[in-house]
Amino acid sequence: MAIAFGVAAVSDVLSIWLTFAPPFQWALDLATAFALFLIFGRRWALLPGLVAEAIPGMGVFPWWVLVVLSIIIYDGIKKPHKV
Repeated sequence: MAIAFGVAAVSDVLSIWLTFAPPFQWALDLATAFALFLIFGRRWALLPGLVAEAIPGMGVFPWWVLVVLSIIIYDGIKKPHKV
């Protein structure tokens, strides 16, 4: 989880500086999504983060950190067992 937070934090910090260079920002977001995909495996929760980062001007928000946090929180929630 710490590695995922590190990848997300570095990506979000770099994304702020690459806001005015969209092709580089898109490459960074794809690389981040791929890295998180390798860390977490197949998670649909990564897709909204990638979509949010693809919207121009939204790169100033820490979307990747929020995505990692949501995956960690919702993994801790278990479905109740039926009796």
